[in-house]
Amino acid sequence: MAGAVLVSVLLAGCGAAGSEQDRTLTVLAAASLTESFDEIGQRFHAEHPDVDVKFDYQGSSTLAEQIEQGRPADVFASANAKNMTEVGGQVSPQQTFATNRLTIVVPPGNPARVQSFADLATARNVVVCAPQVPCGAAAEKVADAAGVRLHPASEENDVKAVLHKVTAGEADAGLVYVTDAAAAGDQVETVDFPESQQALNTYPIAAVDNAAEPEAAQEFVEFVCGPAGREVLTRHGFGVP
Repeated sequence: MAGAVLVSVLLAGCGAAGSEQDRTLTVLAAASLTESFDEIGQRFHAEHPDVDVKFDYQGSSTLAEQIEQGRPADVFASANAKNMTEVGGQVSPQQTFATNRLTIVVPPGNPARVQSFADLATARNVVVCAPQVPCGAAAEKVADAAGVRLHPASEENDVKAVLHKVTAGEADAGLVYVTDAAAAGDQVETVDFPESQQALNTYPIAAVDNAAEPEAAQEFVEFVCGPAGREVLTRHGFGVP
């Protein structure tokens, strides 16, 4: 997926737009959190009407690199612990707030007849995430555990790009998180495989040390980890610790 996707969560009627009292909270989040964090952002804004939440969804490795290079941000939510660890000196103590696992997505009707993880080794056009991206690292771990060697047609920068190739009919199969498959609805069919349990991803979140809005950043982190955030995440298919 080329470039960053910037989403602003603004609820009409909750204060004047552009008011000098308004605060902007910038949240850098893994692409797999798009749907759940959009909803969490709306609910957080409803409780904190003076805080406008802006999300940038990309691959966790890309976001971690941007933070290391000094990109201004208030909160970082990663799809694995590794990328959070890489920016450990620039964030507050992290909290694990969700878990996720991989599934296979195929176009409706499953034209390539993929029935198992092993079938991906011979499927003509399989798409996965790049190895440095959490969903790509998970795919490699599963492949090693299953003793299967994948020959992907492409390696994408985030999980939504993999999903897009399948929904657009550009791939016979792709490895994405169960939450992304659920968000795609009837645009895809899923093929679950037991090996996915070998690569369960844990999602950490933390406020960034140089946050422009440190108080709001910590409030958002606690909101995500609290009852409201857990309810939204569970409904979108995430596991919660």
